[in-house]
Amino acid sequence: MVIDFHTHTFPDAIAARAVSGMASGADIKNYSDGTAAGLKAVMDRAGVTCAVLAPVATKPGQTGGINRLAAETDRKFSGRGLVSLGGIHPDNDDYAEILGALRREGVPGIKLHPLFQGVPADDIRFKRIVERAAELDMTVLIHAGDDPNFPGLDLASPARLGRLLRDVPWRKTILAHMGGFARWDEARELWGGDFYLDTAVALGPWRRSGGSPSEGRPMTGPELAAAVRAHGADRVLFGSDSPWSDEAEALSALRGSGLTEEELRKILWDNGAALLGLEET
Repeated sequence: MVIDFHTHTFPDAIAARAVSGMASGADIKNYSDGTAAGLKAVMDRAGVTCAVLAPVATKPGQTGGINRLAAETDRKFSGRGLVSLGGIHPDNDDYAEILGALRREGVPGIKLHPLFQGVPADDIRFKRIVERAAELDMTVLIHAGDDPNFPGLDLASPARLGRLLRDVPWRKTILAHMGGFARWDEARELWGGDFYLDTAVALGPWRRSGGSPSEGRPMTGPELAAAVRAHGADRVLFGSDSPWSDEAEALSALRGSGLTEEELRKILWDNGAALLGLEET
């Protein structure tokens, strides 16, 4: 039983354009076509039981459409392997109402991305969103660290995320990419806190040409295992970042990192199932 807590899909009508544009702009490879059907095919090959979709509202006006699709996806695929988070933009002044509506629809959480949304992670606009999500007992997944689409842009650094977590300590916050993509030394300062990490692309793959998006590098397997133990295996989730990595390869890398079977079970199923309220079948 495996939950992939960090994946992305796009509406069928725009998936090809969106995936092609992002792959070209960030100099990365895509491993599926970005559709829900494409993700399901990848999941079947990899043996993934459930995937969590993490949509990002890059403009305030996108929130309504993203959340209608999220609610529709959660109804359509209930018990069938896909769970969608909702989206919200920090400039949505009606953020409290948006989050309340998502909660009523049964959408379990939201995805925030400081770089794509152009707002620092420690900005008051993000803090108030996380605070309201906590009041509603919703999961909050946040991009952490660098992003190949925005080289040199420092909006989601571990230091900024640390300030966010200090001011709004919410235990169902998930920092993606082990707390800081390409910035492991800085992310280390956060490990051990009362929040979750996900493993998305921490072990690679990274950019295919033109160098990495920063001076950093992927973690080695032993480094990831040490990071899991520093933070606590009870607070780590498997994530692939599909379509930007292959789920089967990501699982193989995680299983080859030196973690114990007990640690892997927590990361691959137990922790995510507890957040989503899923039972093993």
